[in-house]
Amino acid sequence: MKTAIMQPYFLPYAGYFQLIEAADRFILCDDFQYTRHGWMTRNRFLRDGKDALFSLPIKNDSISKQIREREVADSFDGTPILNGFRNAYRKSPFFNETMALVESIVQFPGRNLFNFLENSITRVCVHLGIKTPNGKTSDFAMDSTLKKEDRVIALCTAIGTREYINSIGGRELYSKEQFQSHKIKLSFLDSKPLTYAQLGKEFVASLSIVDALMFNSTDAVRSYLHTQYELV
Repeated sequence: MKTAIMQPYFLPYAGYFQLIEAADRFILCDDFQYTRHGWMTRNRFLRDGKDALFSLPIKNDSISKQIREREVADSFDGTPILNGFRNAYRKSPFFNETMALVESIVQFPGRNLFNFLENSITRVCVHLGIKTPNGKTSDFAMDSTLKKEDRVIALCTAIGTREYINSIGGRELYSKEQFQSHKIKLSFLDSKPLTYAQLGKEFVASLSIVDALMFNSTDAVRSYLHTQYELV
């Protein structure tokens, strides 16, 4: 069984969903510490031929709180994000179906951060036909004082997986030998470039999955997720 364990992100790039598709089980981190100024609550979209940021405002709180203990700001109503997407993509070929998906995500009524992000990931997976079973890290009993690689290994052991897959960027963080010493195979998902026609003259890569869905059919994106990678 291949297991992927990731923090939840707000409308991340296509490679994130490729990792979910490649796994037999996907686990979201909910009892990890929330990291400020990261990509958990923001991403990039295409605006006037260039990349621009969109973000989810978070209620001010203690930096020591876990992801599941944080909340979206009370003042958030989603209008600026939705208007930003409408203005940027209204001329894209798959605007209507993709915008309906984005609206269903941004208009989620709950204010718990983890629930908000989990819902967004689940809705994109349903839209793309990804059926990988998911869960959250707090479902598994383990030593919460462990950090980084040791915590991932402990999670894999608690889950009972024999293969852990991570994005290719994890090569700098994790050791295959260390995982192997615990009888766990460590693999990295190396995505092939995803390129397609956008509204600008030059292609802007690694944007939110929203961009890929605005310019490609769900079948085309699904095909990319299924085939355009290798495990190394």
